[in-house]
Amino acid sequence: MQNESWRGKLGGLEREEFDTFLAEGKVARLACLDDKGWPYVVPCWHEWDGDSFWVVARMKSAWAEYLEKESRCAITIDEEGALRKVIAQCTATLVEPPNVGGAWVPIAERMSVRYLGPNGPSYLEPTLDKKRWLFRLDPVRLWTWQGVDWAKHYKED
Repeated sequence: MQNESWRGKLGGLEREEFDTFLAEGKVARLACLDDKGWPYVVPCWHEWDGDSFWVVARMKSAWAEYLEKESRCAITIDEEGALRKVIAQCTATLVEPPNVGGAWVPIAERMSVRYLGPNGPSYLEPTLDKKRWLFRLDPVRLWTWQGVDWAKHYKED
């Protein structure tokens, strides 16, 4: 029998695996609809609080305006090699319109460390005077996968 350990653990992520994966600082891809109804996908930082995703957008980010107008969106977080992934269809809620010093600041501070390490605050601090939006993305449908294999429903006739 051939050694197939290269496939990794197969199937959905358990809750602890899910939370650990989302805490690693993988860049997300956020999908929304633009003003003409076309899909618009943008890479972004995210934070998972156990129930919802949080995203912070610069004031002039087109995708923030799209989310404000149409709350249906999706977010995908994965890793190279398709070993682990989280996909969610969400409803976006505008928590704060563009502002300086709002509730987005502590979230952005945590994100800066998660994504850039100890130098993250050095990146963020000089821009704290720039207005940003804060959105909460509440999953309506969420699924996970890990390992290199086809999910069972793809294998069925």
